Amino acid sequence: MLPPHLKSLIEKLSSLPDTGPRAATRTALFLLSKPEQELRELAGLISGLKTNIKTCPDCFNLSDGNSCAICRDSRRDKSVICVIENILNLIPLEKTGRYNGLYHVLGGLISPMDKISPENIRIEELVRRVKKSAGETREVILALNPTVEGDTTALYIERELSPFKIKITRLARGLSTGNSLEYADEITLSNALTGRK
Repeated sequence: MLPPHLKSLIEKLSSLPDTGPRAATRTALFLLSKPEQELRELAGLISGLKTNIKTCPDCFNLSDGNSCAICRDSRRDKSVICVIENILNLIPLEKTGRYNGLYHVLGGLISPMDKISPENIRIEELVRRVKKSAGETREVILALNPTVEGDTTALYIERELSPFKIKITRLARGLSTGNSLEYADEITLSNALTGRK
């Protein structure tokens, strides 16, 4: 029914996150309707991803140079490091406009079920970074998902950083605006009571 080249493109697009065969077909047909120059530009951007995008050696964010724009920014508070699971977590934190420190991207969470141990993520690099800062780091914020894996990772990091006598905090947890107490689970209510202001 469809030409082989288009079928192959749909198969490749289907392998992208959150993209099923139907969405991949729509995307392929949309691309087919675009001018050839736009498709060449898109192809060039895709083929240049691996050569043009690097990992920041300090925080492991994405970068187009030696270090990322956040680490290079002299206006950022270098005494605070926000630890996140992956780069996708950085985007909403930055959008708040409320955080002005640095980041540390772990690249995952400790998960024995998935055979991910502390050695498989960038905890050791965080410890070295705090040690290297020689007292400049005053706070580490653990902005990890409120899951068993997130809590396990946070506890492990707290233990590893305890010798440095720095402030270690976690994001507050509790009820979100618009939620009803009637439908809140016990853990959420417990966190809301514990983190009350």
